[in-house]
Amino acid sequence: MIQAQATPAPAAPNAPVLAVAPKATPSASAIYEGFKAQRSVLTDQLNQLEHTRQEISNQLEDMSPADAQRPGLEARMKDVDARISSVDQMLAGNSAQLAQAAAVPGAVVEVPPQLPSGPPEDVYVLGGLFMVVVLLPLSVAFARRIWRRSAAVVTSLPREISERLQRLEQSTEATALEVERIGEGQRFLTRLLTEGERARALGGGAGQPIERQPSSTRDRLP
Repeated sequence: MIQAQATPAPAAPNAPVLAVAPKATPSASAIYEGFKAQRSVLTDQLNQLEHTRQEISNQLEDMSPADAQRPGLEARMKDVDARISSVDQMLAGNSAQLAQAAAVPGAVVEVPPQLPSGPPEDVYVLGGLFMVVVLLPLSVAFARRIWRRSAAVVTSLPREISERLQRLEQSTEATALEVERIGEGQRFLTRLLTEGERARALGGGAGQPIERQPSSTRDRLP
């Protein structure tokens, strides 16, 4: 008995052909970086579990032995301890895997040093020295020059004003001399009047004429 062979169905003329790309094998460097990322995550988990255990321990210390919540906290403490032990084991395994991955050539890629984008520090130092040594004396000299120029402008008055001021000073001095002379004259007159009144008072007392009374004998004569 002859069996009929099944003929494959003809493919549709416009049917898309799916191409399956082969899976790319990760490089040694990518594997090493993956183990490093896993170690960082495990370390963060371990720190969080230790922080939680410390909080539970503080609560148990503040709680009395007969408290109803103490058994629950103790059970939670055991659970946290078990998780800490599990994370420690995972970290140990990660350390071994990380060491094996680092042994593969090309796994550890050194990061090139980051070059500074701006100018070096020596530029700022030299710029500061230049400002102190050169610009500061120049600025001081320029300021002194401006001050002297302004002082000269203020002191140099026009000729007419200076002559008027000189005449005003002369007239003031003359007026002061006249006032001083008038004052001396008044003092002299006052002294003369005072001394004249005293002299008249003394002279009037000394030169008063003596009245002579007729004698009785003369009156009796015929």
